[in-house]
Amino acid sequence: MTDLDQFRADTRAWLEANCPPEMREPIRSEKDVCWGGRHYDAAANPPQDAWLKAMGERGWTVPDWPKEYGGGGLSPAETKVLREEMRSINARNPLNSFGISMLGPALLKYGSEEQKLEHLPKIARGEIRWCQGYSEPNAGSDLAGLATSAEDAGDHYIVNGQKVWTSYADKADWIFCLVRTDKTTKQGGISFVLFDMETPGVSTKPILLISGYSPFCETFMDNVKVPKKNRIHDENKGWDVAKYLLGHEREMISGMGLGGQGENPLVIGAIATVGLDAQGRLADPLLRAAIAKFEVRTKAFRAQSEKFIDELKAGRAHPAQPSMMKYYGTELNKDRHELIMAAGGSDALEWESERSNTGAAPRAWLRTKANSIEGGTSEIQLNIIAKRILELPS
Repeated sequence: MTDLDQFRADTRAWLEANCPPEMREPIRSEKDVCWGGRHYDAAANPPQDAWLKAMGERGWTVPDWPKEYGGGGLSPAETKVLREEMRSINARNPLNSFGISMLGPALLKYGSEEQKLEHLPKIARGEIRWCQGYSEPNAGSDLAGLATSAEDAGDHYIVNGQKVWTSYADKADWIFCLVRTDKTTKQGGISFVLFDMETPGVSTKPILLISGYSPFCETFMDNVKVPKKNRIHDENKGWDVAKYLLGHEREMISGMGLGGQGENPLVIGAIATVGLDAQGRLADPLLRAAIAKFEVRTKAFRAQSEKFIDELKAGRAHPAQPSMMKYYGTELNKDRHELIMAAGGSDALEWESERSNTGAAPRAWLRTKANSIEGGTSEIQLNIIAKRILELPS
């Protein structure tokens, strides 16, 4: 055995012994997703809590982060093996976290040693839930036009302004936020700060979506006091952090194209709707062909995603590649849910019933419409791809 083979064997055995059976079942709704944080109710789901603690103790919620920051210290090859072995038993992700997918990489690159030691271990253990304060009512695609101000008050800033489309702001403990510290320049006048959502002057208001759910919020800041020690990188250099973080956000959003683990809801819905023929295939040949074509696209995207992540870890990824992955991943996810609705027939239109899990299929289908808007619209991503990768003229 090579060292990597031995690691795979040891990892497989550990996962088999420590991943509860309940954590190998398909995710049915948002309630099955663990976000951690100060308000996380461990007693509400003991198997989930056991899985989070087991993975957290090994640093495997963030396997490729350094051990001193709560990570597993694994190499890129070992991290890939861990992901493969988790996928092979349909193990759920032990912790979903904007701290892991977005803030963590930015802190690793731009944070001071004190900031890393303060925040990264808490992120790895799921102790703090984060949200992202980027978009504003008049600064969406033109993010650098943001107006939320941070006035210098000695050892702290006084922050005033509004953010919008702040995912889970009403449930988050802390926010990483872009603020304007210099009004005389655009990108050059932005700083990147962190603050507790319970700080006096912070308030949130949910935004109701067509799906009937509300992961998004408006976030208001009224004379919020933010210590300067919570600024990441230099003053007026926050745009550098923001751009770096956006690449990781787009990488995270692109992962939607891969779908979840476990049984394929496409096939399950299609079997229930059209049944099987004498050869054990879906009885509707057109639906069967559409699902087969989609699965080929998904496998190709998974292969490209693995290649991209390998290149990213090795520092060889094109700076615009996250835009390419984000565009295709979100469009693929929308196509998946269109097919789920088609495969489910009239049953997929149920909105409130217990049988439909309170309309999980149509609500998820409606939610995917936001995938190609959040994190930068598909149109913006195509512009970036055209200019940065294809090198077409403006």
